[in-house]
Amino acid sequence: MSTGAAQPRVRAGQVAVDRRSGFEAVFLDPVGQTVQQRWADAAMTVAFEELPPVSAFPVIPGRRWGPGLWWSATTGRHVAAGSNAMRTQLMVLDRDPHVTGLAGRPVRLLWREKRGRVRSWVPQLFARYRDGTGLLADCPSHPEAGGERALKAAEAVNQACEEIGWTYRRLAPLDDVPAANLKWLAGYRHPRNADRPGLTPAVVEAFTRPRPLIEGAQAAGDLLEVLPAVFHALWHGQLATDLNAPLHERVLVGLRDQSGPGKAGGAG
Repeated sequence: MSTGAAQPRVRAGQVAVDRRSGFEAVFLDPVGQTVQQRWADAAMTVAFEELPPVSAFPVIPGRRWGPGLWWSATTGRHVAAGSNAMRTQLMVLDRDPHVTGLAGRPVRLLWREKRGRVRSWVPQLFARYRDGTGLLADCPSHPEAGGERALKAAEAVNQACEEIGWTYRRLAPLDDVPAANLKWLAGYRHPRNADRPGLTPAVVEAFTRPRPLIEGAQAAGDLLEVLPAVFHALWHGQLATDLNAPLHERVLVGLRDQSGPGKAGGAG
């Protein structure tokens, strides 16, 4: 996909929404120029997963976690993240086998209210699925985060996505245990943790029948070499365990369910 060569451009901060045209999309093209386009057209032609944030994530004084970058095992590239809650949701999507691309704040949606007032919203993240459809999502730290404005925007963005066969969600925060488990496994997501050729097949073979993590790891070889490969396989879904319970050496590990998690699925 590409943004095309003859896109209409607008200056930053300039709004030009035709009352008759429905939703509009504003994004940055590959050379950093601001582009405004009819939303339905942009959704069909623009690779949002390859674009930078259309606007920077805000830095809020007093918060313990600010904007940063998440290295995606899915794409091999960094994704801008604006909060700890968003980083957690990126971890979930980065493990989803249906997801092929991820981006932080790549598009701003514009629309008019019934009284004619222009409204806008920048969803926090975008995910591309294997079937070509997309997910726009926000990652609130609690259900009421953002107040009434965020909830009204969510209704509008949801409508915009439904019109083109995409999905919008306000992704609920993960409970502490699955979030902690994902954070641990994420530390082993890089390919270097698969180690030498042939180790991962041996690790998977060791868990052909479900067994405690430590027993399967010992059966596959030296623990210092094998454990990173086990955690790597758990991150990438070659192996599976219950991530709703704390990880420990006796947790049962087995082969993954071949059906895999659904779109925007949970951490299990």
